[in-house]
Amino acid sequence: MEWLDRLAHDFQRSSTWLELALLVGAVAVAYALSRVAGRGQPPDSVWFGRRTLDGLLFPMLALALVYACRLAVAHYQPVFLLRVAVPVLTSLVLIRFVARVLAMAFPRSALMRLLERIVSWLAWGVAVLWIAGLLPRVLQELDEITLSFGKSTISLLMLLQGGLSAALVLVTALWASSTIERRVLDGAVSDLSMRKVAVNATRALLLFIGLMFALSAVGVDLTALSVLGGALGVGLGFGLQKLASNYVSGFVILLERSLRIGDNVRVDGFEGRITDIKTRYTLIRAGNGRQSIVPNESLITQRVENLTDSDRKFNLTTNLTVAHSSDAARVQRILCDAAAAQPRVLAEPAPVAYLVDFVPDGLAFTLNYWIADPGAGTANVRSAVNLAALEGLRAAGIDIAPPQRVVRVAQAASEGGAGLDPGTPGWHNP
Repeated sequence: MEWLDRLAHDFQRSSTWLELALLVGAVAVAYALSRVAGRGQPPDSVWFGRRTLDGLLFPMLALALVYACRLAVAHYQPVFLLRVAVPVLTSLVLIRFVARVLAMAFPRSALMRLLERIVSWLAWGVAVLWIAGLLPRVLQELDEITLSFGKSTISLLMLLQGGLSAALVLVTALWASSTIERRVLDGAVSDLSMRKVAVNATRALLLFIGLMFALSAVGVDLTALSVLGGALGVGLGFGLQKLASNYVSGFVILLERSLRIGDNVRVDGFEGRITDIKTRYTLIRAGNGRQSIVPNESLITQRVENLTDSDRKFNLTTNLTVAHSSDAARVQRILCDAAAAQPRVLAEPAPVAYLVDFVPDGLAFTLNYWIADPGAGTANVRSAVNLAALEGLRAAGIDIAPPQRVVRVAQAASEGGAGLDPGTPGWHNP
């Protein structure tokens, strides 16, 4: 109970009202500065957030001002409130930093929200131990708990420090990569595919560098990782061939730009628009809302139809057959006018109708027209063109030829034509 007695003694000797006034003043100044600096900033910023209190800048400014006040007051009298406020604000800075970076790098992720809660509880627990003066004793106890790995002995404190250092470095790397993406790559790289390559490469490089720094800070000999790197290479070569192939194929697709985000493609009978190209797979969304996850290796090794490679125009056709006696030129004109009357049908190239065949049913025509927004659906515009063509043909007195079939009825082999009713075609009385 010594720490309780010490806290009570400091509280009695300190000037509570003076410290309270300094604490409130420091928080107010930090809030005012954050509010002024946050005007016009994006809501997803790590420094400011949607509200002033949500960002990282406010607790950092408050911590700096409170710590300065604590140092100034400590020269004249014991400090209580300001000393308590420092660990509280430190924990708040850590929580805000981790929460904002994870929310920006992994939006709408349930796992990241769980990780944020875990970090919050750990930070507040450390703050309580810090305020109570028990943190050095707890750290000493953790240092005395050791784990043996062969000839090496590692304390639990070293493991916790290493994990914390690695987590902070990786979160900082995520923050740096997201900042580079928003501030540099968005304006410097206009092509979505090349921007995706730059973002993935930058994030992977920063995470690798951050992991190396974290391992070095813990005391891990980085030269020992050469053996691990060799083993990892062998594993990728034998056991993870498909995974490595998909990753390499993803970068090849993005670098070649044969397929781009927004293209309409047909892969293995599935047609849709590319919504995202990941390092391992590509997302293709059909017009009916269905989404297909296609491994990148399939896009390299299999036949893929890029319906909008360099030209965003999308061709649609309508086939119909009219009677032999119909005026072919008039039918062509009606079909072209029906397509041109639709607002989504492009005027250039203009719709065109061809007489493609003479069939037993009549004259076979094909109507070709183009649209520029297949992502908005193709069945709706095809239906509108078909209805307009049907109305135009009916108004002109041109009938769509019904299919003609010749049915031959053979006489039964039984004697006397058994099995055939009188009145049936082909029946006769022998």
